[in-house]
Amino acid sequence: MSPDSRQKQSRLGKGLSALIGEVEGAGLSTMAVETAAKMVEYNIGDIKPNPLQPRRSFDEQDLEELKASISEHGVLQPIMLRLEPGSPDRYQIVAGERRWRAAKMAGLKTIPAWVRDVDELQILELGIIENVQRTDLNPIEEAEAYGALMKRFGRTQDSLAQKIGKSRVHIANTLRLLNLSDTARDHVRHGRISAGHARAALGAPDPDLLIERAIAQKLSVRAVETQAKLLRDDGGHNAVANADKSTKKDVDTQALQADLARVLGLSVDIAHSKSGGQIKIKYRNLEQLDDLCRRLTARPS
Repeated sequence: MSPDSRQKQSRLGKGLSALIGEVEGAGLSTMAVETAAKMVEYNIGDIKPNPLQPRRSFDEQDLEELKASISEHGVLQPIMLRLEPGSPDRYQIVAGERRWRAAKMAGLKTIPAWVRDVDELQILELGIIENVQRTDLNPIEEAEAYGALMKRFGRTQDSLAQKIGKSRVHIANTLRLLNLSDTARDHVRHGRISAGHARAALGAPDPDLLIERAIAQKLSVRAVETQAKLLRDDGGHNAVANADKSTKKDVDTQALQADLARVLGLSVDIAHSKSGGQIKIKYRNLEQLDDLCRRLTARPS
């Protein structure tokens, strides 16, 4: 069967909504079941990943488990392909790269697939949808994919949220990770620090410095937030020294410091021992001191 006839046989022309339906479920969708009899085996060597694929890393253990399953049962769900632009006999993966990689590892020569006529915007959206719904993307890959949709195809945060099925707040928070340096992105990408830690560190004058400290000292997200505020308010070596002191305190004391700092809008340091302790509140000008005095001397209503 020629590539052209195979392409005509598998193209249903139902648009993006139908294509999205094919990757939403864990198994074959209704559309896929109806066309399962028309699936064609394609040579694995004629297929390559698409350069627009948002996912850059694949868990080796996960691939090994899928390889073992494929070796025993075969590829149960066909992958989706498109003709490679300018090359009528070769194909790019639209959805199912993990299955294709595992099938190669299992030594298969062919893989069941159907070909769809999709453009670059559709293939990028489908790649994001497939991976996000299966939580396969790390936070940096997700942020870079959203950024590509916005920069290259003019998507807004609102339209992205609707298309991907995420809240606008989630989209905005994820996109903030694009403000990280390449080194910091690499830490998040490889799980050395969480996206929450990285976003908290972005509030500091030097996020990279704080991220390195958070990794070395195994700081909580709340501790990173507190140190970011200290660095932002005080600046320089004094803030670093204060932050060092705060990291030696127990979690409850750090949490109390953060709560007081959030309520007062000022830097708070609690020194506690068995015999007692003290609370230090740092202000920068007389207006802040006046406001603090009003808060402390206000009578309960």
